[in-house]
Amino acid sequence: MGKAAGLVTLLLCTLALSCAAQEADWSDYAALLAAHVKPGTRHGIALNRVDYGALGADPRFAAALAALSRFQTIKLANKNEKLAFYLNAYNLLALKTVVLHRPLHSIKDVGNFFSPVWKREIGTLDGRAVSLDDIENDSLRGQGEPRIHMAIVCASVSCPDLREEPYRAATLAAQLDDQARTFLANPGKGLRIDGDTAHVSKIFKWFSADFDATGGVAAFIAKHHGLPTGTKINADLDYDWRLNGE
Repeated sequence: MGKAAGLVTLLLCTLALSCAAQEADWSDYAALLAAHVKPGTRHGIALNRVDYGALGADPRFAAALAALSRFQTIKLANKNEKLAFYLNAYNLLALKTVVLHRPLHSIKDVGNFFSPVWKREIGTLDGRAVSLDDIENDSLRGQGEPRIHMAIVCASVSCPDLREEPYRAATLAAQLDDQARTFLANPGKGLRIDGDTAHVSKIFKWFSADFDATGGVAAFIAKHHGLPTGTKINADLDYDWRLNGE
């Protein structure tokens, strides 16, 4: 290899390394989830319970929030890296919302009709104040991936379960499939079949348009859970907004 060609190769390698993706440091967040999120029940519904008191008192909580705030999203190179980052960001800031305002009956109690909790600034990303609504609607829903609705957790009983590990780009597809299967397998909040009707979470009504990217709500449910031929779908399960732990 000539000197010029060698220099070009070195330059290309340097550029590739500088442009390589770098996920946020989720080590403290991973430890928090492992320590303070456990299977259980709440108001008769099976779920992953969150011990908000222990979570807020754990020094790793502040460290995880600091790591989130420091991370530069320009380092995220592809769709999976972006999805994993913003899913973790949403869930971590939802936890922060509850911890800051305990004791709470529901996360919705933090806000009011004129200023709902979803629109209140709760953290900073890239030096900019953001709300849960900003993350969900500006950073996640535009990615054309309806499984996000099985992964973002608004600290409520009827939300999908808070996963006991962070989302990672390398394993995201499997994690999201698992979230969808687990949620739909839960008759208390995901899907309950009664005769020829599948009663499903209101999430499928509130965000029905997002499922069009994969063939619609019925196709999504059939793929991740199965649906007998001729089954009607009714997104009418009661949605319990009480906290998913305490």
